[in-house]
Amino acid sequence: MPSALESPEGGEEDILRYEEIEGDSVSPMDLSELLKEGTKESHDRAENTQFVKDFLKGRIKKELFKLATVALHFTYSALEEEMDRNKDNPVFAPLYFPVELHRREALAKDLKYFYGEDWKEKIQCSEATQQYVDRIHHVGQHEPELLVAHAYTRYMGDLSGGQVLKKVAQRALKLPSTEEGIQFYVFDNISNAQQFKQLYRARMNALDFDKNTKDRIVEEANKAFRFNMQVFDELDKIGRSLAEEAQDGGFPVHDGKGDIRKCPYYADKLGTGGPGCPFHAAVGLARQPLVQLVLAACVAVAAGAAAWYVL
Repeated sequence: MPSALESPEGGEEDILRYEEIEGDSVSPMDLSELLKEGTKESHDRAENTQFVKDFLKGRIKKELFKLATVALHFTYSALEEEMDRNKDNPVFAPLYFPVELHRREALAKDLKYFYGEDWKEKIQCSEATQQYVDRIHHVGQHEPELLVAHAYTRYMGDLSGGQVLKKVAQRALKLPSTEEGIQFYVFDNISNAQQFKQLYRARMNALDFDKNTKDRIVEEANKAFRFNMQVFDELDKIGRSLAEEAQDGGFPVHDGKGDIRKCPYYADKLGTGGPGCPFHAAVGLARQPLVQLVLAACVAVAAGAAAWYVL
């Protein structure tokens, strides 16, 4: 199959002409329009989940971002496995763009960056993600026409709002400018996202589906949004359980501000030696009853002296 941004002859003029035809011929009964209108409410609800709202504000912890990347890995592995299975099936074949869209390799790079070479041994599929994965496999094997809903929900979102999340994550997590850790959001083989999305919608509209099938696809797209929201809610619960941000190595930040590697206290706790952290030693000492009594007496004396000075 030729590149999604090329005509069979490779001419750019054909792309622009194709866009104009697609734009002029859009009708309310086109699948792209039915999906757009039929998933508006679900889309709004997904955007207003706590996880997404925090993410957009840059309040995303690295450990949570890593877990979100793990969820994406399992989701796209299932989706692209089923897309490969149905690449010659006429109910899906026109939307098969492995070079342009597939995310498995990109996600593998991100997981390698975050977890190391043995990342496969360090990750596992969460409960909410597994439900999503199971549904994708069921659809791909028994109702392949509904794969359109899952592909539309994921890839069109990645090429739209996903590009905003990419910038937020890179800035908030101080990720390298070389885009390590966010390869998932990088589509090297799509030079113009807007043109590609128009082409993709045109391909959807050209699929030979009756009204009942289109309605089922819209219903499935709403299910896909619900699966995504369940994953977001799961991540949000995990995020609330993380008392402190986690840095490289997955250890808490010293007093919420410093670098774990600069705090000997944590090194000592981990059995790597080094003296105790003065900050934590002082806090521990201050908790002793006798010390608290002495401190209280000192405070009383200081207060009396201050009062005398003022008088």
